[in-house]
Amino acid sequence: MQSLQSNRRYSDNTPINNLIEKIVGELKTFTENQAQNISDLVEIGKAMSAEHDLSVVLEMILRQARRFTKADGGTLYLLTEDRKELAFYVMHNDTLNSYMGGTSDEKVSLPNVPLYIDDQPNQSHVSAYVALKNKAVNIPDVYEAEGFNFEGTKEFDILMKHRCQSMLVVPMCDHEDQMIGVLQLINAKDPVGQSIPFSTAAIDLTEAVSSQAAVMLTQQNLINNLKDLFESFIKSIATAIEEKSKYTSGHIQRVAELTLMIADEINQMTEGPFTDTCFSKDEMEELRIAAWMHDTGKITTAEHVVDKALKLEGVFNKMEHIKTRWQTIYLTVQLKVQKLKSQLINNNSDPKELTKIDAQCQAELAQLADDLAFLENTNIGAEFMIDEHLERLNLIAQKTYEVDGKEYRYLNEDEVENLSIRKGTLTKKERDIVENHATMTMKILESLPWPRKMANVPKIASAHHEKLNGTGYPLNLEADQINLQSRIMAVSDIFEALSAPDRPYKKPMSLSQAINILKLMVKDKHLDKDVVELFLKSELVSKYANQYLKKDQLDF
Repeated sequence: MQSLQSNRRYSDNTPINNLIEKIVGELKTFTENQAQNISDLVEIGKAMSAEHDLSVVLEMILRQARRFTKADGGTLYLLTEDRKELAFYVMHNDTLNSYMGGTSDEKVSLPNVPLYIDDQPNQSHVSAYVALKNKAVNIPDVYEAEGFNFEGTKEFDILMKHRCQSMLVVPMCDHEDQMIGVLQLINAKDPVGQSIPFSTAAIDLTEAVSSQAAVMLTQQNLINNLKDLFESFIKSIATAIEEKSKYTSGHIQRVAELTLMIADEINQMTEGPFTDTCFSKDEMEELRIAAWMHDTGKITTAEHVVDKALKLEGVFNKMEHIKTRWQTIYLTVQLKVQKLKSQLINNNSDPKELTKIDAQCQAELAQLADDLAFLENTNIGAEFMIDEHLERLNLIAQKTYEVDGKEYRYLNEDEVENLSIRKGTLTKKERDIVENHATMTMKILESLPWPRKMANVPKIASAHHEKLNGTGYPLNLEADQINLQSRIMAVSDIFEALSAPDRPYKKPMSLSQAINILKLMVKDKHLDKDVVELFLKSELVSKYANQYLKKDQLDF
């Protein structure tokens, strides 16, 4: 009854009704298929937009194009950078069970397709023709096609016992209609698996996929170009620091590597304090960038401070002034003695007095030489200056000599201040300058428009000198305010500084010495106990030491 009522909507003539019903049914199916195709195109676009791995995107493009057209196989070419050739990136063939390129372990080993031969357009190769003309080519049967050279295809068919019949080749153009690649599909299949020509609808769908894919690829290229630009920026910063200090440059690279080694070790932990800690791929990249940029602020630090090898070293080596002064003091002592001896001779004094004066002179000159040697040794930065040496330094500084009736001290205030440095080679003022690099790192990095996934780079990079007890810099953060990434970098930074064999201001520590200091810094609540223990108990210490330390340092 329902069928009859339905039929009466069209006509009282049954044959006409049946025809109309058939047309309506086909139209409905077509409409539903088109709606599904549109829906699929939207989903494809979403999927490709979400994927950032070029190999995955390329494979996705080819698979979706094949799905739309029921193609047995296909190839995706991309235009080379010089725009002179098409390079094979992905190849599929279901019949041959062959899948190369893309995410496959098997790479495409075929040679590129030249767009020009002897400076003439290569229009005999169908993919080159499509790229040059920027228009699709639909071939029902390649063995009957004219105008293209399919000798290679036919040889392949013979070799593989295959039959390439229908072929659809579609250009891939970006939003500016610039050619970026070619999509080639072979052997459209009917419902029973027989090869048939590609339909007009298949061409339209393939062009839609191709166009969408081209936009995605352009987006990928833009993203990759931005990444390359960003990476170049980082390298430029490192280069700028290297120009100021080759030692600091080596430090940056080593700290970055060691930081990632520790973070990767944490990711592999299945027990202990880091069992539930796992840095994502994005977080690892964020940490890598932060590690490379942790000393960015040193761009503003004078190189004579960064690389101060000796206590008296600055824009020039002040020790040379002291040596010149000592020569003057030598002369004043000798002149004083000569004057005194002349007086004694004129007064016919006892010769023994002359001998006594000579002996005193030699003793004074010997003391001068010994004091100078002491000052030269004191000028070398050490881990700690003992009280006895500081007292002797002050005694020397209080001595005076006379030139042209004016009295001068052996050492001026600036020299005494520098030579009195208990540890290392930097004065308090110079240390403040060096420590300010952390503040400058924070200011420089915070001024940059970081993407969301890199938003924590400034915070991580600038906190590597913070200590758990709140005595670090630049913000005097306490334990609960210091993120794990910065704690990791702090361990890397200090261990590298302690063990580095290329510092101009100190001798490299042995491995055991560096390890003992790390343990002491844990005890003093400077460093994270869990991070240090993981570092020392793993194979990271030996791995790092064998790569970067000298053989005579390896005593652990």
